[in-house]
Amino acid sequence: MQWKGAMTEGEFLDRSDAVFARIEAAIDEQELEIDPLRAGNVLELECEDGSKVVVNRHTANQEIWLAARNGGFHYRWDGQDWQSTRGSGEFYADLSAALSLHLGTTVHIA
Repeated sequence: MQWKGAMTEGEFLDRSDAVFARIEAAIDEQELEIDPLRAGNVLELECEDGSKVVVNRHTANQEIWLAARNGGFHYRWDGQDWQSTRGSGEFYADLSAALSLHLGTTVHIA
């Protein structure tokens, strides 16, 4: 995977803020049974059954991290998308799959 050159810290914070806002908007639009709690660098998505999906921005590495039942994943901006640093996978597709697993229904975060 070819990574785009490093962003400034400000660019990374702006881009990752947009990720958090996009997730929160999709939850509202789809009326999902998820309670989002944002605290600094962490967006915690608590599902109806009490399980959680956690999205964290790691500023030092300029990565978005995802933790869910199906594992932990790291993503880096490639100039177009947030791509997995450990193989294939795109952040929003992987987040959608994780939330679908937690909720037991199809979720699409785009």
